[in-house]
This record gives sequence, C-alpha cells and structure tokens, in this order.
Amino acid sequence: MRLDLCALLVSVFALVAVPVAATAQTQGKIPRVGILQTWPTAEFVERLAAFKSGLRALGYVEAQNILFEFRSAEGKTSEVPKLASELVGLNVDVIFAPTTVAAMAVHAKTRQIPIVIAVAADPVAARLISTLAHPGGYVTGMTTNNLDIIPKRLQLLREITGGRASRAAMLYAPGDASNVLGLHQAQDAARQLGIDLRPIGVRNEEELRGAFSSVRAEKIEMLLVSAGAVTDSHARKIAELAAASRVPALYGAPEFVEAGGLISYSASFIDNFRGAASYVDKILKGAKPADMPVEQSSKFLLVVNRKAARSLGLNIPPSLMLRVDRVIE
Repeated sequence: MRLDLCALLVSVFALVAVPVAATAQTQGKIPRVGILQTWPTAEFVERLAAFKSGLRALGYVEAQNILFEFRSAEGKTSEVPKLASELVGLNVDVIFAPTTVAAMAVHAKTRQIPIVIAVAADPVAARLISTLAHPGGYVTGMTTNNLDIIPKRLQLLREITGGRASRAAMLYAPGDASNVLGLHQAQDAARQLGIDLRPIGVRNEEELRGAFSSVRAEKIEMLLVSAGAVTDSHARKIAELAAASRVPALYGAPEFVEAGGLISYSASFIDNFRGAASYVDKILKGAKPADMPVEQSSKFLLVVNRKAARSLGLNIPPSLMLRVDRVIE
C-alpha cells in the first residue's frame, strides 16, 4: 500500500511538473523582433540606432533578452513586399515597419503579427488603423501626421526666397502612399497661398534627371521634396541636382540637408524611432496593438545649410534663423 501511494505521488508530481517546466521554457524564450527598412542602411544609421537605443533604455540587450531579424530594401521599393513575406514567414513576435511603405507591405501579409510604425505619414488614410485613438487592429506606434506641416513648408520656402516666389514644384514618389497624401495637402495649401504648384513624380534614379530638366524648363522658383523610400535613397543626388538647377528646395527630412540640401522642416525622425521602442516593449509584455493609441509627432526640426544658401545667393532672414534648430555650415 505504501509503495502504491508513493508511486501515485510520483505520478501526480510528474503530471504537475510537465506544464510548470513548459511554462518556464516559454517564459525563457527570447523574443524576436523583425525590422523592415526601406532606405539604404549605410546612409540612415542614426534612425535604427535610435530605435535600438530606446529598447536598451527599457532593459533589452541584443542576444541576451531580445533578437532582431533585419531586412532592408536598400531603397528598392519593389523588394519591400518580398522582404515583408520573409519576416512574416519567420513568425517573429512583432515587426517594426517604420514607414508607410513598409507597414503596408507587412499589413498585406499578416493579420496576426503586431506591427509597430514610427514615421508613417497618415496610417488612417493608408488603412493601417481605424483611428489614432483606437487603432483597432494589429498596427500601432507613432506617426508624423500633422496637417499644419505642409503649409508651413510652403511658407518657409517663400520666406527664404524673399516672399516673391509663386511658381513651385513638388518632387514625390507616386508609389508611396505617404508622398501622395503629402501632395494632396500641398496642393490645397498652395491654392490658399496663391502658389502655382506643379507635381513631379519620380520612381527611380533614372527619372531624377528628367524631373530637374522640367524644373529648369518651367522656371520653377522653389521646390518641395518629399521624404520616402525613393527620395531618401537618392538624397545626395537630389541635393546636387537642386543646387545645379539653382532652385531653392525644402526637404522632408534632415538627412537631405546633411547631404548638401538647403533647408528641411520635419518631425524628429530620431525621436519617433526611439519612441517606437516603447510600443515594442509593451507588445512583448502582452499589450494589444488595437488598444494602444497611435502617437502624433510633437517635436519638429528646422534645419538650414548655410553653405547651400550662400551658393544660391540667398540671405536667410534673421527672423527665420531665430527659429532654426540646427545650422549646417
């Protein structure tokens, strides 16, 4: 009887121990975060570094308690859907798809893996979420959406060109949903400001020279350049072509100004990438993207390249310089 009782206790203990061990193994699993980047890795290292820095501040150490599966389209938007499929196929715990192009590609492949955005221009218009306050699906994070930023860019361009320019163009990528949204906002703002705005679409590097030939032929006085997978990938070339065409250009990201462009006014991409880390952290701890409000950018940066201004013969008004966050000499 005593032996039978001992055997029974051993059996019961074994049954209880199996799920406990399994649970411990599950809890000890290192989470994997997929990262889908659209622009060239070597030219935009600070953005990804800010995201990883944000995770480190929350206690994550790569290879110890977090793993990354990194994919980059290196500026080739046609590669993004394939790379999105690869990350979905790996069944990672969450995918960081910072841009509109990346997020839409992943969203088209899965409705199960949480997606975190960082600089998507308008996730509602892109049908990634229902509303900013109540995303309602598998996408959440941060957005650069701000209805005032496009009119502000046009006003800044007018100010830096002396307030007389009325013929403008906007360089954008037709295949980038955020660029198309920005174009519509720019057209509305241009009408209100009495500016004649000409849209110029570019899909690749080959089309850039033709775009600037049009800028020169049509005597464009000021140029808006959208930020996005296509334009970001050719930031230096675009800045060079704008300088050669003698057209003052305002860009949608600071990296263009660092590459020699005149002026940029945009959300702080670095802050957004760092802030996106907190969304990944909460999701890994069990939060549902549907219940996590998407945060709008609150910090905007005005960056000016004085050397570019001098080469164009522009005197930057003192009133504008007082608002500049960063000057590149």
